[in-house]
Order: sequence, then C-alpha cells, then structure tokens
Amino acid sequence: MAPYDLFALGAAACWAVGSVTAVMPSRHLGAFAFTRWRMVMVAVMLWSVVAVSGTWRGFELSYWGVMAASGLIGIFIGDTALFAAMNRLGPRRAGVLFATHAAFSAALGFILLSERMSLQAFAGAVLTLAGVMMAIMLGRHKNETHAWELDQGHVGAGVALALLAALCQALGSLIAKPVMALQVDPVMASAVRVTVATVAHGALLLMGFQRARSQNAPTLRVLVQTALNGFVAMGLGMTLVLLALEKGDVGMVAILSSVSPILVLPLLWFQLKRAPAPGAWVGAMLTVVGTGLILWR
Repeated sequence: MAPYDLFALGAAACWAVGSVTAVMPSRHLGAFAFTRWRMVMVAVMLWSVVAVSGTWRGFELSYWGVMAASGLIGIFIGDTALFAAMNRLGPRRAGVLFATHAAFSAALGFILLSERMSLQAFAGAVLTLAGVMMAIMLGRHKNETHAWELDQGHVGAGVALALLAALCQALGSLIAKPVMALQVDPVMASAVRVTVATVAHGALLLMGFQRARSQNAPTLRVLVQTALNGFVAMGLGMTLVLLALEKGDVGMVAILSSVSPILVLPLLWFQLKRAPAPGAWVGAMLTVVGTGLILWR
C-alpha cells in the first residue's frame, strides 16, 4: 500500500466532512461569498505555516505561474461552481455529478500524461466509481425531506455547474502534477493556489459583480463554521491531495479521493438519526471492494 494512496483517501475524508459542514454557511452567504470568506481564512492559515517553516525560500519563481493557473481553475472556478451546484441540488446529487471528476482525471492523465493502469487497478476504479454513484443515487429514503436534500433553484443549471466543477477539479490537479512531482512543499503550493483564487474572488467583488455579494450578513456562528470548514476541507484536504500527486498518478489520486460521498453517509446518518437506504449499503460495499483492488494493486 503506497503512502500517496493513503494521502488521497485522507483528502476524501476531509472533503466528506467539508461537504456536510458547508451546506448551512454556503446557503446563508451564497456560493461566491462563502467561497471568498473561506479562502481568505485558509490563506491566512497556510501563509502562517509557511512563514514559520520558511519553505517559501525554496519555491522557485517558475512554480508560481503553474500553481496560480491550477488555483484559478481548480479552486476559483471549480469550488465556486461546486457550492453553487450544492445550493441547487443538495450535497447528495451534486456529489454524484462531482464524482465524475475521477473519470475526467483518468482520461486526461491517459491522454496528456501517458498514465496507464493495470487491469486490477482499472477494475478497482470502475467498481469504486460505480459504488460511489450508486450509494448517492440510491442512498436517499423516498420520504426524506431534510433541508440538505431539497431543490433550491434550476436543476439544469445545478447539473451544469456540478459537471463544470468536476472538470475544473480534474484540470487543476493535472496542471499541478508536474510541479508536485518535483516534491515541492505542499503547504506552500496550497498557499499560492488559494491566494490567487482569493484575489480573483476579490476582483469580482470590487468590479461590482452582483452574485459576489453576500446574500445575508455574516454572523459569528457562520464565520466560525466557515473557518472550520476551510481548515478541514481546503487546508488539510487540498494539501493531502498535493502530497498524493507528488508520486501518484492524477487518475488514481482522483479515483481514491472521489470516495468522499461514501464517507458522507455515516455523517448524514449521525445528523439525520436515520440509516442510509439499502442502495447506499450496496454502493458502499462496491466502493470498498474497488478501493481495496486499487490499494493492493
């Protein structure tokens, strides 16, 4: 079992917690404002670590442009589109569509980076993605009407936004891969990506883009929830993904990190006080088998 596989699974766990804890503050502030607040807080956290560790000294100038492009596509466009999709579709169905980022990543890695996988790894990838999508699609009880599952907006727009988020996630990882393969400091790389995306969000706000404004005034509780969400999902999750990309293939890292919707199931069970539907258990078992094939490939 390779360490970078475990980093990818760790990122999936962080994103699972992040997807659940983001619902309320994202709907309160709106997708753009929530993402902006979250990135500002995470940027402060990451640059504090970089300042103390001094790793910025070894980060060459040529790396900045690559990580800036990765941040603009993967975080600025990708994250904003994902939360906008979640606001319209709920985290369950948005998660189904966003899980396609693993397929996008595998295809792009195959075409552009000549990444290949063994027959066992391919079988594991297929089982993992099928299990993830089955668990989400069939994981809801028919009479479930929790606020996290309600439609709030045009469904077609939500689907398009979720697929855009998936494609941007794949492109962001693909762009970052060559630099991370040089084993640069992942915290410094994360700091650059987040900072560039934060500046882009700030520019939208200054230019008077209406959707960039907060839908409601931020409260202390919402800001605390946003900060905790950012620390777990972006600070830890994104750094773990970059660590995984140091030696792992883009496709394999994406597939392993895509199991986050499976990890959401017990969190929803805890919150809703109700076990997932039988379809979710079948999907979860397929995902476990598929992940096992990948880990011990």
